[in-house]
Amino acid sequence: MDKNLNREILRLSVPSILANLTVPLVGMVDTAVAGHLQGGEAAAMIGAISVGAMIFNLLYWNFAFLRTGTGGLTAQAFGRGDMHDCAAIFWRAVCVAAACSVFVLVLQWPLCKLVMLATDASAKVEQLACQYFFIRIWAAPATISLMAFSGWFVGMQDSVSSMWKDLVVNAVNIAASIILALGIGNWPGLGFAGVALGTVIAQYAGLLYCILVCVFKYRIKVFAHFEMRELRSTLSRSALRPFLKMNANLFGRSVFFTGIYIGYTMIAARYGDTALACSAIMMQILLIFSYFTDGFAYAGEALTGRFIGAKDELMLRRTVKYVFIWSMSIAVVFIGIYQLSGTPLLRLLTSDDGVVEACRAYLPWLLLMPPVGCAAFTWDGIYLGATRSRALFGSMAGAFVSFIGLWFALRLILQPGSVAAMHCLLAAYFAHLLFRTVYLSLHYRREVVIPVEK
Repeated sequence: MDKNLNREILRLSVPSILANLTVPLVGMVDTAVAGHLQGGEAAAMIGAISVGAMIFNLLYWNFAFLRTGTGGLTAQAFGRGDMHDCAAIFWRAVCVAAACSVFVLVLQWPLCKLVMLATDASAKVEQLACQYFFIRIWAAPATISLMAFSGWFVGMQDSVSSMWKDLVVNAVNIAASIILALGIGNWPGLGFAGVALGTVIAQYAGLLYCILVCVFKYRIKVFAHFEMRELRSTLSRSALRPFLKMNANLFGRSVFFTGIYIGYTMIAARYGDTALACSAIMMQILLIFSYFTDGFAYAGEALTGRFIGAKDELMLRRTVKYVFIWSMSIAVVFIGIYQLSGTPLLRLLTSDDGVVEACRAYLPWLLLMPPVGCAAFTWDGIYLGATRSRALFGSMAGAFVSFIGLWFALRLILQPGSVAAMHCLLAAYFAHLLFRTVYLSLHYRREVVIPVEK
């Protein structure tokens, strides 16, 4: 039985890991392209992408409930064998995504200006960040819809379609950003604007792929059980209420999650373009391990929801056990990778010697992050599969307080300069991961196991 379970975990996680391998490449390529454009402005361009990405994190992470909520609900419906409910959840999520997209496009200008006012970046970084934002914003309908598709594929135990969706998006993103920014043949390219336009093209390519999968793979298996005249009842207030109630907690979680990452970038921006570039590069390197761990977190989400839907407590417990074994193995591997390859990774992202040398002082933090980070991300997947949204909200609220509280405490006590400030910032980021891990570990039996026992 254990061998079969491990095989199922790998079946679900390996395609996600393979797809996730391209995710850091996208951020690295964007950063590297900016870092090699007009060498004298490398730090400003890297910082602008960091600030621009921060704005989109502010937008899109607030709609992450479309993926997280859809995945758990679909997995539990799949575990019950209820294909009608799987289809209803899909249409509900897609319609909500469409409404959210309209909201984002309408508010694009005030949102960008508001964030720029709060970000104490240089005038050059602000100008480039706004240019990046107002191009990339037109990918919003595709990006938000892809969240719903991603969650639904995870819930349907279909990691292969999810993998190909990510591969399409990321491969197109990398190729389009390089070609549009740097040019090809005798065409000189669009420069910095090409990085943002490449992302827009990639998101719509991914959306087209997902639509084709649903038409050719699930039309008979799932959607034949659902008639379109039922769509109105699926979107009625009574049907939406439980969906929105659960997702209200996930939305709140996303707000705190966004606050941490926005705070990270905004704090770094106050210490100059070099510190901002360092913070962006360190985060890119730091999160490499998460793309491996997320594969097992997705497997944990899919299997947890499936076994809860099937009321199988034994398999639920075993799923949690083995998912954690795999995830923590990733942590050990990445401690070794960061120890041996820290400086080469820095040079891969920028040719600016000043930025590389500044980042070297912060490399020891990479050795501390993987154990608590892998545990936190894995717990997130398990709780999402169990649709325990309130506990996830509580963990992220406490993590936000830990991050902000430790940063201000260290700043008050140490009154740090730019180098020490970055150490304090990374310490605060570590504290938020630690809080999530401890909180979710302590609540596991009450929130996940006991409801199934009943």
